[in-house]
Amino acid sequence: MAGLGRVLVHVRRGGAGGPARFGQSVTGVFCPPHQDTAVVSCGLDRGRFLLSDVAFPGSTIALLKRPSFCPTKLLGEQDTALPAELKDRGVAAGVAVLLVASSGHVLLTRRATTLSIFPNVWVPPGGHVEPGEELLDVGLRELEEETGLRLDPGTFSWRTLGLWESLYPPMLSRGLPRRHHIVTYLLLLSSEPHQQLQARMSPSTSEVSAYAWLEPPILEAIAATQDGAETPGKVPRALPATVGITELRDGSSSSTQVPTRTFLNTAPAHGGDVERVSTGTKFALGLWLEAQGGLGGAQPEERE
Repeated sequence: MAGLGRVLVHVRRGGAGGPARFGQSVTGVFCPPHQDTAVVSCGLDRGRFLLSDVAFPGSTIALLKRPSFCPTKLLGEQDTALPAELKDRGVAAGVAVLLVASSGHVLLTRRATTLSIFPNVWVPPGGHVEPGEELLDVGLRELEEETGLRLDPGTFSWRTLGLWESLYPPMLSRGLPRRHHIVTYLLLLSSEPHQQLQARMSPSTSEVSAYAWLEPPILEAIAATQDGAETPGKVPRALPATVGITELRDGSSSSTQVPTRTFLNTAPAHGGDVERVSTGTKFALGLWLEAQGGLGGAQPEERE
């Protein structure tokens, strides 16, 4: 059965709606074709993840975004090329957690090369929403499953950052979509420094091949790069040549240095992918940095 064990996305606009359709843009339900963002109300509602143009009980207002090169923009209503089993799959709800240590470092993990989607790409910990789970529970579960890191109640605050429409492959030039998600990015602000958090980590090598605690200057540079644009964006020049990461191999971990440029790579328009930070992660980092005051604006309220 499609969606068994996973929570699916539903959309509602103007009082009408239903399950989101695989391969057709969820963001496009709420914005004109020439735009890629919309402000929506979102939340879990009777076993589904609902996006609506009006508030509903328990909902949160969030920015929903798709990449400029989103395959659904090109597929549009012409989804006849998609296999029937994909059309019936629906759009799955996911959660990713941007964990910020009290020292200002943010945790990113490099996905294992054996994973079927986005292998060797740097992302925050995250995964699917399962029936009966709250969004925060999903984020904490995935954080512990992927990194071995458990956050105790009272040691962090949190809030919703934004929503990202993710497809894989991320571009039609690499083939028709095989996965379609709406990812809720949650911001987790820990009261512990990254050294303390790292001491408790025991990552799963089936999901993670490396991890890094990145400092704000590197994070700002990552957020400034633009996938799908003619130019990569305005990246600060005063950056270190290398970044320290922890690599996992053969049951052991070791510290090493990789070129900073690795984290600033952009998604290739054609051919195979490269080691890089995912486009959705750049979106989430940008929202967090903007809320920090880099671009002005009030700091949203956080929950404990």
